[in-house]
Amino acid sequence: MSAFKIKQEICEIGRRIYDRGFAAANDGNISYRIGKNEVLCSPTMISKGFMTPDDICTVDMEGNQLAGRRKRSSEILLHLTILKERPDVKSVVHCHPPHATAFAVAREPIPQCVLPEVEVFLGDIPMTRYETPGSQKFADTVLPFVKKTNIMMLANHGTVSYGETVERAYWWTEILDSYCRILLLTKDLGRINYFTKKETQELLDLKQKWGFQDARLMPGMENCDICANDIFRDSWQEAGVQRQAFSPPPAMKNGDGTCGVADDNQSANDAPGQRASALSGIVTNPASTQPAQAASNNIDEEALVQLITDRVMAQLAGK
Repeated sequence: MSAFKIKQEICEIGRRIYDRGFAAANDGNISYRIGKNEVLCSPTMISKGFMTPDDICTVDMEGNQLAGRRKRSSEILLHLTILKERPDVKSVVHCHPPHATAFAVAREPIPQCVLPEVEVFLGDIPMTRYETPGSQKFADTVLPFVKKTNIMMLANHGTVSYGETVERAYWWTEILDSYCRILLLTKDLGRINYFTKKETQELLDLKQKWGFQDARLMPGMENCDICANDIFRDSWQEAGVQRQAFSPPPAMKNGDGTCGVADDNQSANDAPGQRASALSGIVTNPASTQPAQAASNNIDEEALVQLITDRVMAQLAGK
């Protein structure tokens, strides 16, 4: 496509982002690589719903503005960092979809093995550590994840997604926000039903057949629990990520067991008060129908026994 056609597409995606409430006022930014050292990008201080092709800037791969009557976005360094690491990517979209951003603000990991479209198109979704937006230090927070996924949550900020076209880069954000909304609505109903190992493997097979990459399909993951293990779990502590609202699916024994850091290892590192708080929500909520095994993934047995003992003693003392 010509540069003008791409500018038109950037404006169209900007309108879709604005109309869906993914970018208030002048939030968000969009970019597209048109040459080895040329990138089109949305300008700063403009509503993404009302851009015209004449508003779009051109920068080089270091962020220096080459053309455009408006100043380039202050967050272009984030886009350029992704483009440098991913030669196959041409477009980057950053915005603040409200349901996904709620997870980013809460620093709650996105559960896996729930919705087919999410398993096929997104997979496990990492969350970066927080840094003040606009700097190279902020842009570098994506480096641990950029080659293993096409979308990330930016802690206390929003999302960034990328692909071979502007529309494809935007799609991943729309899928994620819709999924996060479904998760929040489902939690209000009291129960999330997770896929079985067989059902999940069928989706991963489809994903591979259709040419989509997934970290769970990489060498070394053959004997891993494809749902209960989180690919990016080793980054959680640095980013302040912790399961609080959503329990993981029950462990699926696959081959010789699980890989990486298991959920009960994570809970063992939590403060005792945090374990008790999480357990309290599971034990005392009569509407909860989560399997006991899912609860045990989050809470270690010692904390469980201690909390139950404390409650029994408190009841006896009350009598």
